[in-house]
Amino acid sequence: MIKITASDVNNLRKSTGAGMMDCKNALVEAEGNFDKAIEILRKKGQKVAAKRADRNSSEGVALAITDDSNEVGIGIVLACETDFVAKNDDFVKLAYDIADIALNCKTKEELLNSRFGNSTVSEKLIEQTGVIGEKIQINDFSRIEANYVGTYIHAGNKISSLVGFDVKVENIETVGKDISMQIAAMNPIALDKESVDPELIKKEIEIAKDQLKTEGKPKELIEKIAIGKLNRFFKDNTLINQQFIKENKISVAQYLKTFGDIKILSFSRVSIG
Repeated sequence: MIKITASDVNNLRKSTGAGMMDCKNALVEAEGNFDKAIEILRKKGQKVAAKRADRNSSEGVALAITDDSNEVGIGIVLACETDFVAKNDDFVKLAYDIADIALNCKTKEELLNSRFGNSTVSEKLIEQTGVIGEKIQINDFSRIEANYVGTYIHAGNKISSLVGFDVKVENIETVGKDISMQIAAMNPIALDKESVDPELIKKEIEIAKDQLKTEGKPKELIEKIAIGKLNRFFKDNTLINQQFIKENKISVAQYLKTFGDIKILSFSRVSIG
């Protein structure tokens, strides 16, 4: 009989994150073969994943990170079933490990097929499903490339955001954090009114007109008042027109002007749920 040492078990545990007894049993079944033991643990994960496929993974970790140059940023949500797991240090570390890999990926599919140690990210998620006993998946993925990318992660890792700028100005780190925080807090639907989906604009005008008719407003004033409501909609829901959360007497656009000629190229927000 192959002797399984504590060191063997510990090495497998470090590689997979599985519990000590699961690692020992896998090594015994694999007759001490390390790679085969990993495969056994992965198959266990596949079985658990199949059983929990219809579960709702509405908890997890939402992260936003950049590369060392701050020119590439990614946002991901590593989802699980319970808040208890989402707060576990090993699960948070797994999310950060996957986020680091994601910096070199253009799409979620590319990320899932990327190498994670001796396996792929997709295989790692299946393996960890068996370890944790919950459905684990990447629920969201976004990527921004710009001359400078700022990030913000809200306390508790429930919401994160990214923003890309056209230039690096003095104090760009502060600007990046402030605007990313704005995005996380206010959840804008677009950068400016020109970026709003025309179908959504049409729908908002129709809703406003219906409300005004119900309120008995004069027919000749409905169009004018509806346009006023639409402008309010733009102010509340487009990033550069929103009130700046740190100083509500100015807009985000006015805040940016205090740092010179700087423009937002794109932004992203990811959250659990």
